[in-house]
Amino acid sequence: MARRAPSGTPATAALTAAGVGFSQHVYEHDPSAPSYGLEAVAALGLPAEQMFKTLLVETGAGLAVGVVPVSGMLDLKAMATALGVKRVTMADPTAAERSTGYVVGGISPVGQKRPLPTVVDESAELFDTVYVSGGRRGLDLGLSSTDLVRMTGAVVADIGR
Repeated sequence: MARRAPSGTPATAALTAAGVGFSQHVYEHDPSAPSYGLEAVAALGLPAEQMFKTLLVETGAGLAVGVVPVSGMLDLKAMATALGVKRVTMADPTAAERSTGYVVGGISPVGQKRPLPTVVDESAELFDTVYVSGGRRGLDLGLSSTDLVRMTGAVVADIGR
């Protein structure tokens, strides 16, 4: 039996359903790559400041999402402040996968199983197009930062360092 072409991801389905314009960027994922985000930057030839990673944190009252450039790190204190909580810690990868419906290295901020509080680093507003995971390893999506914020219901704050 012939294999069918892979269908879209929940992220591409959510963007399409909302009428949001986006581009898809596919590359061959290397399972031994030490950094999923930097692997995507190198494979796609994009600036690291324009490629954003999706990180989940535990707030004590549940999970939340931080979206920061792959060239930097998530500032946990700034993330807690943006969420209005005392402190956050990085979420357990298994909990992140269970909550979002995506695998680590392919967690998209868009189209998650259930909406989570989301904070997008303010540096996203510097670009006409930002790139985020498309919902699986080896797939990134380009979209406007305005659409990213709107689709995730995010607040924008300085959470990167």
